[in-house]
Formats: sequence, C-alpha cells, structure tokens
Amino acid sequence: MPLDAKAVAKALGAAPPDKTFTHLCRSQLEAYRAALAGGEPLLVACGQEAPLFQELAAAAGGEAPLCVDIRDRAGWSDDAKACAPKMAALLAEASLAIEATPSVTLTSEGRVLVLGKGQVALDAARRLGAERAVTCLLLPGHDADLVPPPVRGLGLFSGKPTKASGYLGAFSLSVSDIAGASPSARGALAFDAPVGERSLSADVVLDLSGETPLLSARDGWLAVKPGDAVALEKALAEIGVLVGEFEKPRWIRIDAALCAHSRNGQIACTRCLDVCPSGALTPKGDAATVDAHLCDGHGLCASTCPTGAIQFDVPAGNGLYKRLAALLETYGSGGGRRPVVLLHDAEHGAEMISALARFGHGLPAAVLPLAIPAVAALGPDLLLTALAKGAARVVVLVDPKRRDDLAPLRAAASLANRVVAALGWTSDVLVEVEADPVALGGLLAKQHGQGVDPAAEFLVLGGKRQTMSLALAHLHRHAPSPIEALDLELGDPFGAIAVDQAKCTLCMACVGACPAKALSGHPDKPSLGLLEANCVQCGLCRVTCPEKAVTLVPRLTFTSLAKTRQILKEEEPYPCVRCGKPFASKSAIERMVERMSTHSMFAQPGRLDLIRMCEDCRVVAQYELEERARPLAGAAPKVTRTTDDYLRERDGSDK
Repeated sequence: MPLDAKAVAKALGAAPPDKTFTHLCRSQLEAYRAALAGGEPLLVACGQEAPLFQELAAAAGGEAPLCVDIRDRAGWSDDAKACAPKMAALLAEASLAIEATPSVTLTSEGRVLVLGKGQVALDAARRLGAERAVTCLLLPGHDADLVPPPVRGLGLFSGKPTKASGYLGAFSLSVSDIAGASPSARGALAFDAPVGERSLSADVVLDLSGETPLLSARDGWLAVKPGDAVALEKALAEIGVLVGEFEKPRWIRIDAALCAHSRNGQIACTRCLDVCPSGALTPKGDAATVDAHLCDGHGLCASTCPTGAIQFDVPAGNGLYKRLAALLETYGSGGGRRPVVLLHDAEHGAEMISALARFGHGLPAAVLPLAIPAVAALGPDLLLTALAKGAARVVVLVDPKRRDDLAPLRAAASLANRVVAALGWTSDVLVEVEADPVALGGLLAKQHGQGVDPAAEFLVLGGKRQTMSLALAHLHRHAPSPIEALDLELGDPFGAIAVDQAKCTLCMACVGACPAKALSGHPDKPSLGLLEANCVQCGLCRVTCPEKAVTLVPRLTFTSLAKTRQILKEEEPYPCVRCGKPFASKSAIERMVERMSTHSMFAQPGRLDLIRMCEDCRVVAQYELEERARPLAGAAPKVTRTTDDYLRERDGSDK
C-alpha cells in the first residue's frame, strides 16, 4: 500500500521519521527487536501480525506493543494515496489513554444442566458428563423410547420447568412433578413416581428444548435448536471453556437521582425497562436498578434514557467522545475534508471492512471507522456531537442479527437529522443493516453533504444532557438557517409543558416530582416556573398532577428563552382570614372551599373558615369551635384540676 509517512507524521504533530519500516514482521525483524530494547512504549501500525509482535515483546521482557490496523481500514483502498490524514487519525485514536472500565466477576465450576425432549439431549448430557457434573432434565412430552446411558454418570430426571433465574455460575430452575430415572428399568428409560416441586441449580444451562427459553439471552444460557448439529457442536465446545472466573464489564451505571421512572408511586417512564432484553433492569423505589451479573451490554437502555440517568460505561467515562474527537481533529489537521464517521461493532463491522479491503474497493479516504462495544447504545448525544464536530455524515453499521434492537437508535438518528435539516445543514445520520461488503462500499461511496464549519472543539465533560446542549448550541450558532424553535414528536427528549390555568391550584406536586429540576417554585409567592432546557418530557409532572392540568409540549428551543425561567402560572398568596398572613395559593384555597362546602364535616357555621386560615390560627379556631359546641351536646362543665388532684389519685387518698 502507498504510505506517505511524512504526511502522517505532520498530521500527528510529530517529526518526520528517518526511515519507514514496511516489513517489521519478517526481513526487518531486527529493527523491531532494537526498538524493544529501547524500553519505550511502542505502537506498531500493523494489526495482522499483532500476535507475533506481542510474543517477541514477551520474550524480550518488554511491554506488549499497541498494534493498530491501518491497512484494511486505509491502505488497501482505491483511495489509498489520499489516506494519510485517515492513517494519522487512526493512530491518534488508538494511542489515547482511556479510563479502565469497572468489571464484575462471574465464577463457574462447570456444573451443567441439559434441557430437552429427545435422544439428542440425552446424548449431549452423556458427552458432557465425561468431564463435568451434569444433570439432564427431560421435559414433558419427551420421546418414549429413549435409551438410558449404560453407566449412570449424570443426574437424570423428568419434570416441567416453571421458572428460572440467575446468571453464569448461579442458575436456578424450579421444576414441578419432578421424578428421578428408575435404576431398574430394562429397555426404554423409565422414571419413578413424581415427588412434587424441586429446584435444580447449575453454572451453565444447555437448552435443547426448541421452545422459548425461560430466561432472556444472557451468558451461560445456551439455547440451541435440537436439530441444528453444527450449533450444538459449537455450544458443547463453548461449555468446555466455561469453567473458572470470568471478568465482564459493568456495562452501564445508573444515577438514581436523574431517573424519571416514578415518584410517590406514580409511574411515568419505563423506556429502559421496556427495551432491556436480558431482564437486568428492575424498578427499585422510584428508580431503575441494574444487576451487573445479568447485563450483557446491549446498550438499548442508555440509548433510550431521556435524562441521562443510564450511561453506557464502556469505555468508561467519556472515552468514546475522546476517541471520536481524536479521529475528527487529527483527520482535519492532516488536511482531510468532509469526513464520514463509520460506527460499527468489533465483530461484524470489522469483518465487513476487512472483506471490502481484500475483495472490493476498500473504504473511501474520507471514511473514518470507529469500533464501539454496542451500536444499540448510541443516542442523540453522540450523533449530534459527531455532526457538530464536523462529520459530513455518520453511518451506523448494524449486524443483521441485531436488527430487532434498532427502534431507539433509529429514533436518535431521526432526531439528529431533523435538527440539522431544520438549521440548514446538509450533514446527516444513516442507520444501515448490511451484510454485503460490496453494498456497504457502494453506500459509503455515495455523495454526502458538507460538514459543519467551523467544527466544534468543545470537550465532553458532563452527562448526556450537557453534551447535547453543547452540540446543539454550536449547530445553532453557525447554522445557515437559524431558527428559534423546532416542533418535535412525542417521545423526543426536549420540550416544555402547558398548564391549564383553570385547573392548576399551584399545589407544587409537579415540582417535587421533576427529576431534571426543570420545574420550580418561588420563595415569596405562589408561582410555577419552567426551565425548558432541563425538560426531558418524561411525563412525571403530568402523571403526578392531581388536577390533570399538565400537557407535554415536545419542542426544541434554541434561544436563550430555554435557559430562562418561564412563569407558567403565578398569583398572589391567599391571606389568612383571621390574622391576614399569606399562607397558600388563592386557587388552592378556593378549590378546597368549593369541594368541602357540601361535606357534612363542614356543615357547622364557621367550620368552612378553617380552610381559609393559616396553620396557627386554624388550631385556635378549632379549639374555639369545640368549646362552643360542648353545651349543645350536653357536655359537663369544665372542672379545673390541680397538681394536688393528681397526687391524691396517685396515692389513693382523698386528703
């Protein structure tokens, strides 16, 4: 491949190299060994021979080098001569120091539970039983002519699974009508009488039932169609290595204070709970909580969360934004123009890029590939940031096997496209489900718009809402056609609320429920205010309002009005009819008086005025009303009691 080493060095802000090595893995191996001896951290621009370079580093007692592919992603392309800016960008992105991702430990001793109905399940259990502790559970309707193994090296039962729970290393299965295999059966396999319901435990479950699994997809539960011999062999091989301790990332973290799930028993937002495919998210009080052992990192929850309470944390912190910025900024420094960011997963996307490089035209020079752990985790914050930082197009490549996960991602792309189009930009976001490298190459070669100019240079240091705010501000500030506001669709995470003036009593229930601090009161008078920039359209204010006076208004306001407290309703405080002290909102008192005027508790003259009084006066007035009512009820005159009276009663004396 052609390589302009001086141009790459210039884009990286480094001195031109004295020599460019093109065969470090073979004829120039001594140059690599000499570099190892220098003791400095090495970056080798070769992905194919990474195992060799790492092996040689280990043999020399040195630190393993960072190996980066610039061949499949840049050099093997019809545009290879123009790829120096992209090569520099790929090297800069790979060199970043990214915060380590927290992890959770799973422990498996290799105990296997096999579920099925036919001989294939029994044979799989027998094969696994040669090296593992195995239990085989034959389900209702299993074949009647099953041949038992000649040597009982496994637990063998029949029964109906009713529920399951757990994760790799800690699965539990409840089974009704469970029965053990009869040891004296001759011929076909037979079972003793059922003994009721029991629980079976295992570290790994091989599900050959062919039915819908009792648990959603997760590590350690392998569901295989009983007739798929190839898939079965793969599963058996995978089970063979599922022994020991395993580290998996803590894929997401949750800020409960930002969660808009519920307040005071009123449920508003269930978006993350609705899309989680592994059942790792559950409500806990007013917020969602995650079981890190169950979470498989699909990322749908982070994409759909309107408040940013859920953050996809791989890479940790704001690592993904740092990588994106390094790509775009280095590409621009090297003279690259109109970049296209290709977001893809590490498996399907990498295979597509490699196939396109080997057998097609390769990636165009302007296409900057960025591998991410979970495509479905992408939200409008990252897409808008990429566009604000100069990407002329963002292409999200989705594995066809994950096409069912696309609703939140398509919603995020739709929002980003509506925003940039309304502001007059020609940039856009495409979500593509593609399995054909040639088709992918054709898509990436299509004409695209002009990127945002000047490109944004802000650092991403805050959460989802702060990041979107920075991106939107830049897109609007330099927009070809700036507008004050954009009407959005229900479900979009921006907007205001409308308050029915006749219904609202300024009870402030909505203020206490708002997780984003978008709603506020006033310290001196009854007033309901809105900070529109904070509103996420979660709906908690609407479901909490006892008067049903709140309506959501999805929109995106670009002007300073969004960051200024807007008064939704305000009135003078109601003065106490006894002392004149203001103590509540006028509408709240009037509404309460109206509702209680026909109630029997307030039929006595003067009782209705209790509602019109402050706290202190109400106590005094209540006492006075009770005193006036005593003679009418035939109550005995009040007798004054003294300390001497209490002492005589205590001593049992009349003295």
